[in-house]
Amino acid sequence: MDNPPPPRLRRLPLQSNNLKNSLYRPNPSPFHRPSLLTPPECSDTEIDWQAYMQQVALFLAGERDYTLLKGGTGPLVYPAAHVYIYSALYYVTDEGRDIRRAQLIFAGVYLGTLGAVMGVYRNAKAPPYIFPLLVLSKRLHSIFLLRLFNDCFAVGALFVAIYAYQKRLWTIGNLAFSWGVGVKMSLLVALPAVGLVLFLALPLEKAVRSGLLMVQLQVLLAFPFLPVNAIGYLSRAFEFTRQFLFKWTVNWRFIGEDLFLSRPFSLALVIANLSLLLLFVSTTWIRPSGLSLSGLVKTVFRPLPLKVKQQLSFRMTSDFILTTILSSLMIGMLCARSLHYQFYAYIAWTSPFLLWKSGLHPILIYGVWAAQEWAWNVYPSTNVSSVVVVGCLAIQVWGVWWGTRNEFVEVDPSVQEKEHSHAE
Repeated sequence: MDNPPPPRLRRLPLQSNNLKNSLYRPNPSPFHRPSLLTPPECSDTEIDWQAYMQQVALFLAGERDYTLLKGGTGPLVYPAAHVYIYSALYYVTDEGRDIRRAQLIFAGVYLGTLGAVMGVYRNAKAPPYIFPLLVLSKRLHSIFLLRLFNDCFAVGALFVAIYAYQKRLWTIGNLAFSWGVGVKMSLLVALPAVGLVLFLALPLEKAVRSGLLMVQLQVLLAFPFLPVNAIGYLSRAFEFTRQFLFKWTVNWRFIGEDLFLSRPFSLALVIANLSLLLLFVSTTWIRPSGLSLSGLVKTVFRPLPLKVKQQLSFRMTSDFILTTILSSLMIGMLCARSLHYQFYAYIAWTSPFLLWKSGLHPILIYGVWAAQEWAWNVYPSTNVSSVVVVGCLAIQVWGVWWGTRNEFVEVDPSVQEKEHSHAE
């Protein structure tokens, strides 16, 4: 069979006068739909890719003030690792024109991330019947193979980090997780669990060094921009006060625009996030230590004896590490002010494991997954689809807490507390 003719290219106007080169985008063509599982309305890549290329073109032209890196969708609002990744893509895709090559690269990223996800599931002894759910998502294929979002690299780094932690490769895990945060700060929602795992598994000094290593990598990534405008870099790369547009929300549309934009609602979500984290920490995540929450806090000032610490480290199983980090991630997704479609990259590969840990029957697992998949493929989102999105996230957060409430209990807390007090 003859190869299909190359797609015709049409010139796209650039939003910045500083760019010397034009970007092109292929006309809609089924040839650019790499999978029948991708949404039918998405026949080619959208404006985010164009904006990414415009932003990194300014960087490659010598601009180092982060506040001046802008594209068709507005200013650059991602950390520096995003810039470096898309700068490399800028070169290998003929300044962003070769969409077909970009899609092939992202197909490789998809397969590599899928391999890491399957690896962490296997390490955690997840049952085979949930593995098909890892490859059936039409929305996930769209995020990776059509939209070319930076979330693909961030979620890949997250699962590489988890795999490294499961294998006790702490330095590699720390670097991978920090790199992911350097692509998109959305991964910060998993930081509480990552920090707790490191604190429980490592001596205090090594746990602190792990945190410092992550910070040092962030400084290294930001170094080209810090001398020019350090405040500008931090305010754009880690913008916690960003105002979200109601029209793009996937999760909270059903509450109405006025409530969505209100400060009390934003504050309520922050309180809910912190409350859920406290619930999980105090009732589930610290169970392997055999200590109460207050007792665990005391170990910061009076470390556990070496023998006890070694025993605790051995109880940091692959199952515990994956459950804890994915639970923290899903809590962050549930309490997020606004989820856009690309955030499904984090959810799609988290849901099957958490639904299994919830103790649901396999039929119910597939049912909840299907409802969630349907809701994330409704475009634009509706009141009904957003209710389903939030409902499915809530089922997973509540379910994993309930399903693991009696797990990871291998030490009598009174014995552990007594050993600690004697060591003092």
